[in-house]
Amino acid sequence: MKREDKGAIIEELAGKFQSIPFFYITEANGMTVAETNNLRRMCFERGIEYKVVKNSFIKKALEPLDTDYTPFNDTVLHGQSAVMFHPENGKAPAQLIKEFRKTNDKLQLKAASIDYSLFIGADQLDTLIALKSKEELIGEIIGLLQSPAKNVISALQSGGNKLAGILKTLSEREEAA
Repeated sequence: MKREDKGAIIEELAGKFQSIPFFYITEANGMTVAETNNLRRMCFERGIEYKVVKNSFIKKALEPLDTDYTPFNDTVLHGQSAVMFHPENGKAPAQLIKEFRKTNDKLQLKAASIDYSLFIGADQLDTLIALKSKEELIGEIIGLLQSPAKNVISALQSGGNKLAGILKTLSEREEAA
């Protein structure tokens, strides 16, 4: 591979790391061609980009970023590595890895970066799945803010119904008397 080609790969990878705040580094040693194709198909269906990349390229692409990714150097960037990117959803790759591992345990999570927070090790998979997206958090906050207003409105409406019932009962008594 020519030096220019390597530079282009590193530059492209650095651009993705900078523009997409969610990426996962995985290892898939020992997978057959059919298993790899199945993984790639699942990634494509969910909008996840899956690239097998040399560790040295990943390391060089992470260097110019503001976040300190040096913890990846000792524990993550060895052996065969692949990177998963999803532009919008930080937990989509984690969900895919968990689903894929139900039938094939050869795919391992090495590390992830979610909004520039580092998660290292396969034991972080459930934590990554439990993370809420920005949209989910905004929805919860809006729901919490709307809750008191809904309570006040329902109390006013129910109070109005009671008052109307009392007036109706009183008017019926006067007519009967």
